[in-house]
Amino acid sequence: MSTGNPESGSEGRGQHYGAVASEQRSSLTGHTPWSLPRWRAYVAAAVLCYINLLNYMNWFIIAGVLLDVQRFFKISDSNAGLLQTVFISCLLLSAPVFGYLGDRYSRKLTLSCGILLWSGAGLSSSFISSQYPWLFFLTRGLVGIGTASYSTIAPTVLGDIFVKDQRTRVLAIFYIFIPVGSGLGYVLGSVVTKLTGNWHWAFRIMPCLEVVALVLLLVFVPDPPRGAAEKQDMADMGGLMSSWCVDVRYLVRNRSFVWSTLGVTAMAFVTGALGFWGPKFLFEAHVIHGLQLPCHQEQCDSQDSLIFGIITVVTGIIGVVLGAEAARRYKKVNPRAEPLICASSLLVAAPCLYLALVLAPSSLLASYVFLALGELLLSCNWAVVADILLSVVVPRCRGTAEALQITVGHVLGDASSPYLTGLISSTLRAGRPNSYLQRFLSLQHSFLCCAFVIALGGGCFLLTALHLERDQAQAQRTGPGPPTPPLKPGTLDSKAVERQSLLLGAEAPTEDPRDPAHSA
Repeated sequence: MSTGNPESGSEGRGQHYGAVASEQRSSLTGHTPWSLPRWRAYVAAAVLCYINLLNYMNWFIIAGVLLDVQRFFKISDSNAGLLQTVFISCLLLSAPVFGYLGDRYSRKLTLSCGILLWSGAGLSSSFISSQYPWLFFLTRGLVGIGTASYSTIAPTVLGDIFVKDQRTRVLAIFYIFIPVGSGLGYVLGSVVTKLTGNWHWAFRIMPCLEVVALVLLLVFVPDPPRGAAEKQDMADMGGLMSSWCVDVRYLVRNRSFVWSTLGVTAMAFVTGALGFWGPKFLFEAHVIHGLQLPCHQEQCDSQDSLIFGIITVVTGIIGVVLGAEAARRYKKVNPRAEPLICASSLLVAAPCLYLALVLAPSSLLASYVFLALGELLLSCNWAVVADILLSVVVPRCRGTAEALQITVGHVLGDASSPYLTGLISSTLRAGRPNSYLQRFLSLQHSFLCCAFVIALGGGCFLLTALHLERDQAQAQRTGPGPPTPPLKPGTLDSKAVERQSLLLGAEAPTEDPRDPAHSA
């Protein structure tokens, strides 16, 4: 980590990123401003993006070999859905712990421990005998705990290195790797299984890539001061630590955070169900169209996992870039652009997903087209929702905010949706004739609720837009807890604040007309 004074001028033209203030700021506070060379900032972002890719490959690699895992361990649809539920349940239970650690201790050390845990558990899962399916479930839970550290802490590191438009662009690239990693998880599982004839090897290749990620993290990624990229008071950047309960109370009262979290939860519900069961849904659609033989052999054809993975990668890249760029441009004319873009994309994605499901028995091509459109629209939001959180929450409790959003999103979202989808499918199939057509229809009908859930998510983002500007203004001037009462004009403290604001190029605090001193 390098330190030094940033060059004068705009932040976009400076040679250092993450600089918290200018030389005048340093003289006021007595602290040396933190800064990072431009090349180092971009290298750190690239490393974090690479690890995010591996993170989401771990999430969905199991879906790429789901048919083989079911046959190997002899588990039903409902129990297969429980695999993802165990993974995400462990993730959400550990996310608040990592959020607390990330706001108070070394984020780099926490991330390193998380990578070691998830890679070791993933490697171990590939050597489990078919007689111990419960042990396979346990290792998936350990992988979930390891990935919780990264999902919670990594965005806050980027938020402390970049600011404003730079942060929007970097987060867009970072969140591209959610759909790209998810899609490559399917592709890796499919391709490695086909090449080796053994699905276990998909879980043995990942640790090799993760060792490289750990080395890159230790060498190239800094651990910046919390709030380093924000032009805030040194106390707001971590000099004063509040308790976890105070942070949570502040976040619960932050309406933009609450409504955007519910919108993210709706997205997680749909992506969890679709991501886990999508390849199997497409496989059974091919069977009823006579384009694919039913899977009776030990090694199932995983071509549909490959197709679904390619769709996820392509639509993910395009969607994240479109969403982030639309938000960046629209913000110039409308400060509520981000939640409005999220709301509109989800409200349009709902009918697309519905049509993809209902048209599958009659036209596979139409189903693929609407499925791709639905995934494209869902992907538009990944970077935008992260930017919303970073803009409405003060820097020193962003790790806790990420953890709470992850926890709520997974508890009500993708921790339950794969299991509920499989359970509904099994329940519907139990009352129907035992045929491939009825098996497909059961899974199709269990999917239909996703279209309605994603429409509710769009409504949550509309409510976010109503409170966004107020919460952003409060996040820029206060820490967790109740807002600081305005200072009376003419006092020593208010004059000092005005002088400091002028030196930093910020607006001086305005007088409150309701204040008795003002009327006097």
